[in-house]
Amino acid sequence: MTARTELGTIGVLGGTGPQGRGLARRWAAAGLDVVLGSRDGSRAADVAAAVSGPPGDAPAGGRPGSVRGTSNTECAGAADVVVVAVPYAGMAGLLRGLAGTLAGRLVVSCVNPLGFDAHGSYVLDVPEGSAAQHAAVLLERSTVVAAFHHVSAVLLDDPAVAEVDCDVLVLGDDREATDTVQALANAVPGMRGVYAGRLRNAGQVEALTANLISVNRRYRAHAGIRVTDV
Repeated sequence: MTARTELGTIGVLGGTGPQGRGLARRWAAAGLDVVLGSRDGSRAADVAAAVSGPPGDAPAGGRPGSVRGTSNTECAGAADVVVVAVPYAGMAGLLRGLAGTLAGRLVVSCVNPLGFDAHGSYVLDVPEGSAAQHAAVLLERSTVVAAFHHVSAVLLDDPAVAEVDCDVLVLGDDREATDTVQALANAVPGMRGVYAGRLRNAGQVEALTANLISVNRRYRAHAGIRVTDV
């Protein structure tokens, strides 16, 4: 496992939502330090207390990670790696306001631009090509990587699930940055980070989430993906 000092502090914008909360739970159990951000800092603090594991959850030979909650602004300023886990409808407004704070930081977009109607989920048109590319335009002084689109929030946030059986497709234009995000995925038992191309290819990865939602509805499952022969 990559040492906590190599990954630094992980910030999760929108950390009170199901996916952000679940990722925080898993990373803290792996020994990483996490800051949850929210529009409501007090709610983020409550969620952080709920997902912090007991000392027995520490990784072998280490201490448990910490989870604390605060505002999105303070979260962005306190973290070395910042994960964006908000609905697409709120992403642009949030990132515009944090562009200065996020300058120079590694930002991970797990945002899926999806709509929902009576027939289920569908992909929204994004002029930039994907939510991750949209984020990169808004955060021109940050390094943006796309990842964690296909991980079940239900499984992530369930303490009874020991391993999350899923590959994480990681896309970006900076090798060091994608390596770091792969290490974040590898820190969670059962998960594996797989490099899947440059950021310009993020659109089809985000769109696949709509197909997985259909799979899950039909089979009452929490399906992820696995890449074979790698």
